[in-house]
Amino acid sequence: MKVYYAILFIASLVMAGFYAGIWRKRFSVFLTLDFAFIPVINLGYYMLASAKAVPEAVIGIKISYLGIFAHVFIMYAIFNLCNLNLRKSIRLVLLAVSTFFFISSLTIGYFPIFYKGISGELINNNLILHKQYGVLHTFYYIQMFIYMIITICATIYAFRKKNDVSRHNLRYMLACETIPVLTFFIGRLFHLKVDLMPLSYVLSEGVLLMISRRIVLYDVTETVIETIAFNGKTGFVSFDDGFHYLGSNQIAKDIFPELAELKVDDSALKNPGLKKEIIDNIGKYIINPKMNSFFKSFGNQIFQIEINKLFDGHVNRGYILYMQDDTKDQQYITLLNGFNDKLREEVNQKTEHILEMHNNLIMSMATMVESRDNSTGGHIKRTSKVVEILISEIQKDKSENRLQLSPDFCHNIIKAAPMHDLGKIAVDDAILRKPGRFTDEEFNIMKTHAAEGARIVHEILKETDDKAFHKLAENVAHYHHERWDGSGYPEGLKGEEIPLEARIMAVADVYDALVSKRVYKDSMSFEQADSIMMESFGKHFDKQLEKYYISARPRLEKYYSSLNQ
Repeated sequence: MKVYYAILFIASLVMAGFYAGIWRKRFSVFLTLDFAFIPVINLGYYMLASAKAVPEAVIGIKISYLGIFAHVFIMYAIFNLCNLNLRKSIRLVLLAVSTFFFISSLTIGYFPIFYKGISGELINNNLILHKQYGVLHTFYYIQMFIYMIITICATIYAFRKKNDVSRHNLRYMLACETIPVLTFFIGRLFHLKVDLMPLSYVLSEGVLLMISRRIVLYDVTETVIETIAFNGKTGFVSFDDGFHYLGSNQIAKDIFPELAELKVDDSALKNPGLKKEIIDNIGKYIINPKMNSFFKSFGNQIFQIEINKLFDGHVNRGYILYMQDDTKDQQYITLLNGFNDKLREEVNQKTEHILEMHNNLIMSMATMVESRDNSTGGHIKRTSKVVEILISEIQKDKSENRLQLSPDFCHNIIKAAPMHDLGKIAVDDAILRKPGRFTDEEFNIMKTHAAEGARIVHEILKETDDKAFHKLAENVAHYHHERWDGSGYPEGLKGEEIPLEARIMAVADVYDALVSKRVYKDSMSFEQADSIMMESFGKHFDKQLEKYYISARPRLEKYYSSLNQ
């Protein structure tokens, strides 16, 4: 019998040695505790088999009862494998219960609570023990049975509810728990000459070894990291939160030669090269986590350096940088960017050409309309210039109560100004070319050019993608004859009901009409025109445009004077 127990003790030690050889940090602490406890437990059985006296046998029995902890550690390991969160308080309670029963076993030979009594006789050089179990030993049986039931329930739950748990490992772990328990009861029931418990523990170790090897495969994150490191295609370096050097691989040292000069725990802040190329980039990442990568050239290669936090469990302990060869992607991006730049340039040229054609077409139409009107020669170009001067003065204003215009608005109104009288194309030549003042009936017909102009502009621009310009140009044509006091046409809009672009156009339109010669009148002097304009702000024109007209007046007079030279 001694040989049987000796073989099992040695086998358990060999199993523990194999486990130590494949051990990884991510292995469950409970698996490790099982491999630590089982050889000691089997040693107890060997000591019991070798005893020649009852006191020696009692020592072996007490050591063998460390199996109480082996059962609870296997149960904890199963909960880990099932991804079930067993509360720390519950673990402590179960561990306390197991500790209580183990301590109770230590009373054997002293108090009759676990064993009522134990005696023995030496027959054929073998010690035969006679045991009388106490009440706590009965509860010990109940505890082992409860652990087995809990383990079975957890495994069944994981089989049914947990898709991310290996079914193979669950079966193996269930066997690890049930084999020792069932062996214990079978041995007690059939009164075998040898105890099967040491054998069951060795079998459990064998199953645990298979599980341990498979656990590595199921930990995808760690497996990927180890594979990357083994392949030697990715560099990595880590620093603690005080920027002390923790370690790196050879690729990282090739990319950043300064790393080779550092010893573990040296401060990277003292190395100017590392501070500039690594630590400063980590600083940017701390301020803005989106800035988590940068590039570094190494020979003919371009490496992308990715910054990540270095976690110990859930605690951030520093920073780790991964370095991946990104040469092909960067070359492709460079090629693609070059192609895109060329394509963008060609598109811009085509777009500018189309816009130029479009603007020339609009200007040609406006010029054609103007050529039919005897009274307004050059009106389109002049009013466009006046609008440009007014907009320039508005943009110069930096006061708190200034009129704030967007750059797009300023560009669009200058561009739309030549279109304000397009509606005159629909007015009969007899009226449009009349060499004198209109009758009331003729003037009413002439007034229709505003609404008709809006309709024409709408049709011309309805397919354009620039909706803002479309709306602004239509408003300029439609409402440039509206008046601030509501006495204008065609809608009789009042105040801010009139779109701003139309209010600005109205100032330019009237000013040009005053200082320009028409078939029915001579041009006014700048002083006369200015007097009428100033009286019209708050009545005909928007009062807030007055200061811009005043500031623009010298440039307007200079412009119109140059036309008469």
